[in-house]
Amino acid sequence: MKTSDFYYDLPEELIAQEPLEDRASSRLLVVEKDTGKWHHKHFRDIKEYLRNGDCLVINDTRVLPARLYGERVGTGAVMEILLLTRKDLDTWEVLVRPGKKAKPGDKISFGKGKLVAEVLEVIEGGNRIIRFTYEGVFEAILDELGEMPLPPYITHRLEDKERYQTVYAKHEGSAAAPTAGLHFTPELLKEIEGMGVKIAHVTLHVGLGTFRPVKAEDILEHEMHSEYYVVEQEQADIINQAKKNGGRIFSVGTTSTRTLESVTDENGLVQAKSGWTQIFIYPSYTFKIVDCLITNFHLPESTLIMLVSALMGKDLTMEVYAEAVKEKYRFFSFGDACLFLTKP
Repeated sequence: MKTSDFYYDLPEELIAQEPLEDRASSRLLVVEKDTGKWHHKHFRDIKEYLRNGDCLVINDTRVLPARLYGERVGTGAVMEILLLTRKDLDTWEVLVRPGKKAKPGDKISFGKGKLVAEVLEVIEGGNRIIRFTYEGVFEAILDELGEMPLPPYITHRLEDKERYQTVYAKHEGSAAAPTAGLHFTPELLKEIEGMGVKIAHVTLHVGLGTFRPVKAEDILEHEMHSEYYVVEQEQADIINQAKKNGGRIFSVGTTSTRTLESVTDENGLVQAKSGWTQIFIYPSYTFKIVDCLITNFHLPESTLIMLVSALMGKDLTMEVYAEAVKEKYRFFSFGDACLFLTKP
């Protein structure tokens, strides 16, 4: 299967640059796999498609304000750091721009010395390992000095950092938001729970690799990025019980989907565990636990549109995307949503 099979033409003006004031007012394109029909709704209408006994699985990761702008000590050159992976309390793997000016031993100052990073080593791929020094609590300083690492296709400045967080974001560690969850409000979640729908939490810290294009023409040659996940026993029990009782498993986003499919055994039981996943879901994959998917519209030729195609079939998926372009849906992180139903 070729990467180009997943291409579609997207007018630039359909890329949402800002979140809507009311999260749940975004549009929702509902697609039924068995009939091939779709319905144009609004996100709060999602309640019409959930019922007592179903289970909604959300990713409760929290995005770090991981982009820092500072100066190289000694020269004053402007430097940008993007936090990628925490190695220990004060040591991180980071992306540095411009990279040539960040050699082992160099120091970068942020916030007039509130935070100082020393480059320890250059690793494979050109990333750096750095160690921070500071006084106080690192997370508080990062919250003050850092900016949200918005995707490259968003060019507008985000005034309110919380709009790039889900309302249930809890565990810090992501370099990007699990954007399907951005449409939920506390009120909508409460209404859904009141219908008898179980809500289970998983955690997957989204890496910047989620935006990495597929460069290989044969998709099987693409190497997936690795992301850290946690599934607790209590949450696994909620999902397994719902499935056992005949409820459908609604995965909120591709991140929840990749987590669930990584921890589900061959008997269809979700296991409580933590670790790193590089799972690549593309057409011909057989889903073990996920029945329905709530997700945003994804980039052409991305691993995420391949995941949707694995669930719904490539032809139907590409038809749906063509319909969304025709109807001028808003695309990508701050855009509208889809509900893909494989079980009525």
